[in-house]
Amino acid sequence: MFLATTINYIDRQIIGLLKPTLEKEFRWTEKDYGDIVFWFQSMYAMGYILAGRFVDFVGAKIGYAIAIFFWSLAAMAHAMVRSIPGFNFVRGALGFSEGGNFPSAMKAIAEWFPVKERAFASGFMISGTTVGPILAPLIVLWLSARFGWQVSFIATGALGLIWLLAWIIIYERPEKSKKVGEAELKYIINGSTIDASTRKVPIHIILSKKPTWGFFIATFLTDPVWWFYLFWLPSFLTNNGFSKSEIAVPITIVYAVTAVLSVAGGWLSSYFIRLDRTVNFSRKMTMFICVCLALPVVLITFCKNVWLSVMIFSLAAAAQTVWKGVLLTSLTDQFPKKTVSSVTGIGGLGGAIGGMLAAKAVGALLDHYKFEGRIQHGYDLIFILCGAAYVVAFAAFHSLSPKMEKVNV
Repeated sequence: MFLATTINYIDRQIIGLLKPTLEKEFRWTEKDYGDIVFWFQSMYAMGYILAGRFVDFVGAKIGYAIAIFFWSLAAMAHAMVRSIPGFNFVRGALGFSEGGNFPSAMKAIAEWFPVKERAFASGFMISGTTVGPILAPLIVLWLSARFGWQVSFIATGALGLIWLLAWIIIYERPEKSKKVGEAELKYIINGSTIDASTRKVPIHIILSKKPTWGFFIATFLTDPVWWFYLFWLPSFLTNNGFSKSEIAVPITIVYAVTAVLSVAGGWLSSYFIRLDRTVNFSRKMTMFICVCLALPVVLITFCKNVWLSVMIFSLAAAAQTVWKGVLLTSLTDQFPKKTVSSVTGIGGLGGAIGGMLAAKAVGALLDHYKFEGRIQHGYDLIFILCGAAYVVAFAAFHSLSPKMEKVNV
């Protein structure tokens, strides 16, 4: 799951890394690029919600396999595109199929890990969202410079097909795996609520639960922050004096710091539980720490040193990955396994809608300030909104899941 998420984010990051090349070849404006991101986000929203229900129905093994097969084909199809509408289409196809990643991963984590280990497992899986962007500049920029941008898309897309073969051979539910003994199986289900019924839960029942909306609102507000970092960080760096070949170093620093801290954040939440603190305290204390780490991004407005901005970016990006991991883990804490993927899909829909609206807004805002010759002012305003989003999201999540009790459906 870590490797799948890494590949997932290499395929997402590539468009941002090649933006300087592609905008010259196809004469993109910031609005054009915002539209391309918009199509990814809009179809990601649709794919996420449908994938949640689909994975709950067919299981993690089949759901994950289908998702990565189609997103790998969509990633490779970018190499054949020669127009802005073409990029809108293939990015939309990529977004739709990539929507299956997190519902499938969280379903597998709920199947394989006991409650006290799920936050660490989620954090390790989520760290793929940072390892992917670390590897992407090294792979993509080298392939693009050596063989052309088309080869970058083909090569990175092919990685998913290799992973697919391994997944089909290796993965199985623990109760069906010949390698899992009775003692280990009891350990895995320790602390979990056994689903007495296998009936499919109607979507309106899930939507009637307050924790569903707490998760939805939190992802709606904070997922767009991550999308902004992912898709516009390379552009921010080139606007602050870095050449296309130089952006690999600061991007690697940002995501290397994020990768380390994201795993540490997952460990922290589980550590609180081992100290006999409640699940509610453990998850929310970790989330509060994330809010504190994310807020300094507003200081980039006053920062004149781009390398200091890079370090602030690193902390903020790390906070987002830990935050996301804890949010996803909170679903396995509160909802029965048979609904985890569905609720994950609903929250993913919120994040994708937020990201879709943000892409349009960011593109229009940066175009406006770019026309006035003050593009940095546009970035400054966005950074302030990025920091504030976490404060509002934390308050909303806590008000709708005050005790993080088990949800009956």
